[in-house]
Amino acid sequence: MERISSWFENYSDDIYHYLVYYTGRKDVEDLVQEVFIKAMKGIDGYKGSSSPKTWLISIARNTAITEIRKQKVLRFVPFAEGIEIKDERKINPEIISEEKETYASLLRAISKLRKPYRDVILLRKISELNVEETAAVLGWKVEKVNLTLHRALKALEKELSTKNGGDHFEESLG
Repeated sequence: MERISSWFENYSDDIYHYLVYYTGRKDVEDLVQEVFIKAMKGIDGYKGSSSPKTWLISIARNTAITEIRKQKVLRFVPFAEGIEIKDERKINPEIISEEKETYASLLRAISKLRKPYRDVILLRKISELNVEETAAVLGWKVEKVNLTLHRALKALEKELSTKNGGDHFEESLG
């Protein structure tokens, strides 16, 4: 129980953000809770061969897939409302508005990609998992992760360039 509590403190924000991106919904608190309940019930199945974050994201992914199937919502719908841009510098409404639009454009472009491309971009670029962790979550070989990420980024770049000239591509994904 103490282990799960520690993981919750360390990784709940990561799981929350992953689920928001994966489901396209902002109200994923119940899913986050469900992930940690499943982790608590299945803690004996955690062998330590991957990081706790990787294991939890695998659970989160499966939980999200199950939830989407339950709701029969088989499309990925990005959101833009309610996005908080955290900036330690002076808050400038114009900059915040521009960053929200860039973020919304990026999400719209990601949502138009094939599912494997979306998955690998979300895990590698948004959740910042390494190649091995991404392979473990998706059940792929490392080579497939690298190849799919390369193709996904090319497809994303193409999608963004058709919408806005690709101006924000590099800065958006980091």
